[in-house]
Amino acid sequence: MNKIDVDLAGARLAALGSGALWWPDRGLLCVSDLHLGKSERSARRGGAPLPPYDAEDTLARLDADLRGTGARTVICLGDSFDDLAAAEALPEAIRLWLARLQAGRRWVWIEGNHDPGPVDLGGSCLAELDAPPLTFRHMARVDGCGEVSGHYHPKARVRTRGGAISRPAFLCDDARMILPAYGTFTGGLRSSDAALAALMGPGAIAILTGARMHVLPMPR
Repeated sequence: MNKIDVDLAGARLAALGSGALWWPDRGLLCVSDLHLGKSERSARRGGAPLPPYDAEDTLARLDADLRGTGARTVICLGDSFDDLAAAEALPEAIRLWLARLQAGRRWVWIEGNHDPGPVDLGGSCLAELDAPPLTFRHMARVDGCGEVSGHYHPKARVRTRGGAISRPAFLCDDARMILPAYGTFTGGLRSSDAALAALMGPGAIAILTGARMHVLPMPR
């Protein structure tokens, strides 16, 4: 498994190269910011046309992570859908795929700012989830401790012998971890942005996703 092990508040976690977070002791897989239906929402609002396979690509990667880990619990950390209308417009094939992924598992949708209400797609919908010693919520709080969140779509840049690369990244310090966006076409916010620099402690690290992962002091 392509991963980097991380300790947060006494919980031993694994940041996966896909952008998912794996908690082996709990059989729990966490993903953030799937933004399913992004291409539909963009078309509906007259935005730039996007290839209409974002949901298929996102779910294919999630399917692979679930097979690879055997997760018994899945937490989706908010903004799982680009908006509620996008959730309602999901093709039947995507709904059936989600149902298959949920079968036999506990599945929790955490509410995000793009999807602030319940959706009729199975699982449970919560504002946040306490799973001591960790708390799972969509957006980080300044006073968060043992907190796992998403929302910001962080990315970081590293220089290699082949040149500089920029990738989605986990950000982690002693108090919190912010997950990268898992969804296709989601974009990202540089770790040096003031919003992230203000949240993360001085010893924070960035874990770049991808087939070859990189760990480095969080670029500021």
